Amino acid sequence: MKCPYCHHTDTQVIETRVSEDGSAMRRRRRCSACDKRFTTYERTELMMPVIVKKNGSRTEYESGKLRASFMLALRKRPVSAEAIDSAIMHVEEKLLSSGEREVMSVYLGELVMRELKKLDKIAYIRFASVYKSFKDISEFAEAIEEIKN
Repeated sequence: MKCPYCHHTDTQVIETRVSEDGSAMRRRRRCSACDKRFTTYERTELMMPVIVKKNGSRTEYESGKLRASFMLALRKRPVSAEAIDSAIMHVEEKLLSSGEREVMSVYLGELVMRELKKLDKIAYIRFASVYKSFKDISEFAEAIEEIKN
């Protein structure tokens, strides 16, 4: 680790602790050249998979887009912010645990639908109507029948 003061590359770890929230390792270091001390943090870097759209184009995963989709489907519905956060977390965990570098947008849509179905049936129908591009009322009826069973 390079010293931030003198840029010498020989530093020693004096103390190692887990951060308060448990998400990082905190290390106190001492530079052997200038004898100054500094702190470094070691965190896990999680790489979300790239999303492959239906037309074959690829885009970076954006948690903001996922949240916006949930919020639009759940607009004016009696669902708590904690429940929404939990559902988003479940979707992101599934994406990470897939171990894939790329996932199809269809898979992401199915994950969202699964979580919305658990949260709120109306939100599920709202999302499904756009996601599955319902053409007529019979497709709405099929989706509603699916929820009933």
